[in-house]
Amino acid sequence: MAKFESLTGNDAAAHALRQCKPDVAAAYPITPQTELMHKFAEFVANGKVDTEVILVESEHSAMSAAIGSSAAGARTFTATSANGLALMWEVVYIAASNRLPIVMPEVNRALSGPINIHCDHSDSMGCRDSGWIQLFCENGQEAYDTVIQAFRISENPKVLLPTMICFDGFIISHTNEPVAMLKDEAVSQFVGVYKPDRALLDVENPYTFGPLDLPEWYFEHKRQQVEAMRNSFEVIESVGAEFGKLSGRPYGLMDGYRMEDAEVVLVALGSTCGTARVAVDVAREQGVKAGLLKLRAFRPFPIKQLRQALSKAKVVGVFDRSISFGIEGGPLFHEVRSSLYGGKQPVIPFVYGLGGRDIRVEQIAEAFKTLQQVGKSGAMDRDVEFIGLRD
Repeated sequence: MAKFESLTGNDAAAHALRQCKPDVAAAYPITPQTELMHKFAEFVANGKVDTEVILVESEHSAMSAAIGSSAAGARTFTATSANGLALMWEVVYIAASNRLPIVMPEVNRALSGPINIHCDHSDSMGCRDSGWIQLFCENGQEAYDTVIQAFRISENPKVLLPTMICFDGFIISHTNEPVAMLKDEAVSQFVGVYKPDRALLDVENPYTFGPLDLPEWYFEHKRQQVEAMRNSFEVIESVGAEFGKLSGRPYGLMDGYRMEDAEVVLVALGSTCGTARVAVDVAREQGVKAGLLKLRAFRPFPIKQLRQALSKAKVVGVFDRSISFGIEGGPLFHEVRSSLYGGKQPVIPFVYGLGGRDIRVEQIAEAFKTLQQVGKSGAMDRDVEFIGLRD
């Protein structure tokens, strides 16, 4: 039986990390991630988990320490947000390129400036091509569950890529809600013991990590990363299904709500999907055949599955909590539109919630009406819609 506790998203992730028994954690504070590492350090100080916590001088150092630890053969994690992730920029690529299964909760926060400590997705979107798996969470329960799954996904021999667990700053990280926690023994058995095939400290079987990679082989190594990311589709789904048998909460690459007969569909990530479900119901009451497609996996991006899920939609709207300057819309919009290239559905970009601005049910319901009008007009192109922007 699961035990329900009232936890913030940060505390839920910290409990999951404790239950996974990592060998090493590299820690550096940044709002709104700080409390996550505070809670985990508390577990270590109280003897509830035997983890070596390395307190470093910057986020660049945190990821560098994680790389060294993981290369040595240790189960390793760190956590960050926003400008901290940006300071890791050089080394997040090195972590992925060296095929190190590091796990990192990434508490989404706007990148400065001007200085803003609240939620949007600009930080993790900046790393979308770094070679990390990126899984987005809707609430604290998903943050807890996804951290546990992340170790199994990253450490799978067919994958061996780092995983970023993205959940919205303050909206999830600092909000208490009931979280169904599994027993420590069940999580430990599910995650298993990490036994790397290659490790720096295996002196009987020496390997080189991070060598100079000249033109003769660099291209081939990048292709290997492509194959690993492709392999992760199956692994994410299989681990999510197995976790469902354990917890009663199965996971996949995406999740649909009232999609069976939906003609007007919204695609979104993160905590806004909870609000969007209510907006779908409101739009339905107003005569709009609305549906929601929540993406969980942003990397790898599930192109084939997305096409299938949206095949019956007459018009698609995409909600971005980040923006791409110099081109209409945000990163999620461009991924979705590219996936549907050649189709007959209009794909309309919406940008909302930058810097933590609230998004309300009635605003999303109004977006469904806009999409319905676009579908009736047959127009394939439309400028980006900024939701909740002052005149």
